[in-house]
Amino acid sequence: MTFYDGIYPFYPTARAPVVFNTILIVVIIIFLVFLTAFLIILIGIRGAEKLHWFVRITLSLFVGGVIVAVNFTNDWEIGYTIVNTTYKSFSHENVKAEVGVHVGFKGVNITLRGLPENQLNEIINYNEEFLWVFGLNYESQYHSGLERGLPDPILYIAEKFTPSSPCGVYSQYRVSGQYASATMWVALCAWMLSNILLWLLVFLYGGYMILVTGLFMIFSLISFGTTRHTPLCAIQFDDSTLKSGLGPSFWLTLATALLCLIIGTAIVAMSIFKPATLNKFFLVNASNNEEENCTMYYNHNTSETDKPVQGVPLERLEKVV
Repeated sequence: MTFYDGIYPFYPTARAPVVFNTILIVVIIIFLVFLTAFLIILIGIRGAEKLHWFVRITLSLFVGGVIVAVNFTNDWEIGYTIVNTTYKSFSHENVKAEVGVHVGFKGVNITLRGLPENQLNEIINYNEEFLWVFGLNYESQYHSGLERGLPDPILYIAEKFTPSSPCGVYSQYRVSGQYASATMWVALCAWMLSNILLWLLVFLYGGYMILVTGLFMIFSLISFGTTRHTPLCAIQFDDSTLKSGLGPSFWLTLATALLCLIIGTAIVAMSIFKPATLNKFFLVNASNNEEENCTMYYNHNTSETDKPVQGVPLERLEKVV
């Protein structure tokens, strides 16, 4: 409700900063539920098989969880700096704050946190997201921020990523992020196939699919890494310069990809050169021995019942039957 010309008869509610990525939390909870369910099942397994299944399930869910989670994180590239700059347009009052840039596959998050947070009679703690995914216009989001009167440092950095900016980094980050996200989803499909094949004891092709999982994760890293060849325009705040570098999601994906390559190479090599050792590791011999023991027990009991009763001629037993 407004009086006229968009003027509100009340003060709008102060914007609260985004603290958690809800999609990321949902992904983590889903994989933790699966892990908890498998751990409950492991209680009924005895001996060394319990440790074997614990390591196998934990590693598999860890790889799958990383592949899904990093698609929604915004710390593939991060940068921070402490600035002393103007806070709002048409105001000469300066604030001391920490400015941060967090780049992900789908967009950029720009943070502004006052040092201290309470300055100029308000709490300075912002986390603004500007997306470049299909169906969303980055320019319109930037202009919406101008209309809402976001702080100058946030608008200054957001302007660097606009398509019309002379920096020219918008298309590079947008295309690289889309290709990186697509290859990560292909890696997820390969991970699912590897689990199915290993469950069916097709070790050679299961190992191949683990290698494919690691390779597509490497392709995703290479795709996003191409943004490093397009230097971001200098983000200068008086005597402070904001510089960005590769973030935790990049390094976590790299470590997980190397883990997949090591595990896949080991499984393929053992299935070719040491199949007996691989079968023993996956407890194939143990299951076969249990089946053989059951078969021997059944044959033993059956053979005892088929024996003629001692002291009774076989011909007499046939007549009775």
